[in-house]
Amino acid sequence: MKVFLAGHNGMVGAAIHRLMDATGRFEIITSDSKSLNLTDQSATREFMAHHRPDVVVLAAAKVGGIHANNSYPADFIYENIAIASNVIHQAHCFGVERLLQLGSSCIYPRNAPQPMHEEHLLTGTLEPTNEPYAIAKIAGIKLCESYNRQYGRDYRSVMPPNLYGRGDNFHPENSHVLPALLRRFHEAVVSGADTVTIWGSGKPLREFLHVDDLANACLFVLGLDRSTYEAHTSPMNSHINVGSGTEISIGDLAGLMAKITGFHGEIRFDSQMPDGAPRKLLDTSRLSDMGWTAQIGLEAGVRATYEWFLETLQTNAGLRQR
Repeated sequence: MKVFLAGHNGMVGAAIHRLMDATGRFEIITSDSKSLNLTDQSATREFMAHHRPDVVVLAAAKVGGIHANNSYPADFIYENIAIASNVIHQAHCFGVERLLQLGSSCIYPRNAPQPMHEEHLLTGTLEPTNEPYAIAKIAGIKLCESYNRQYGRDYRSVMPPNLYGRGDNFHPENSHVLPALLRRFHEAVVSGADTVTIWGSGKPLREFLHVDDLANACLFVLGLDRSTYEAHTSPMNSHINVGSGTEISIGDLAGLMAKITGFHGEIRFDSQMPDGAPRKLLDTSRLSDMGWTAQIGLEAGVRATYEWFLETLQTNAGLRQR
């Protein structure tokens, strides 16, 4: 099976690539952003015309944490809508019957009932700090649903929570909360700092999923026969949540980071900085009913991520040992 894996150099794409490669069942087609700009319609069309994949996995995206989303909203909405539009449309134009695109739990309303079920999509106002990114991901879902309805395609979407793991982004300004905290506590230990200050109150609850679990879920969903997938979804609500089923407060997450990195100082919270959504837990009953559940616990997953981080210290956002 010839698979075009878009975004193979990112954390998610790399994890999917490792797993696909390990199975030996896929001919994997990739191209980095320097060779293929997925926001360019003609370049995407030429790539699809040349390679003619059987399946497309869309893991390419512009991603970042609260700071990045607040600072570059136009970039986030434009680039992600362009990528989804070009890849999904050109997949259709060149006869790709099955496609899997990855979204995010931020598609759900800020005050959605918890845990968030797939049917809560478009039932309320989005979290303002990442609204542009969320709208782009919602557009991707609706693109898939529209091509399915109009052309009979089998285009699927999975929505994970906060992800972490090997290949994560540890940039001090543009990373998500878990790698940002891991780096901050590591630097505090290295420098001998007595305190670490965390954005917000520490009260928001978040769900985290190891990227290797997500990769496993993606291949599981991709491999489902069409009748099974459609039996657990609907034409107007076809995406599937992928999560760990557990949550932790940002304050407790900070405590876990201190434990793993060996920080013994004071943890302070800056309540003048934004918290984001108060709670984000996914209802994963659709996927569990089909036979998939996460396997990697948070502490074990973070410890493995920290080990990888230390091994690759020189390549993580220019971080150096002091």
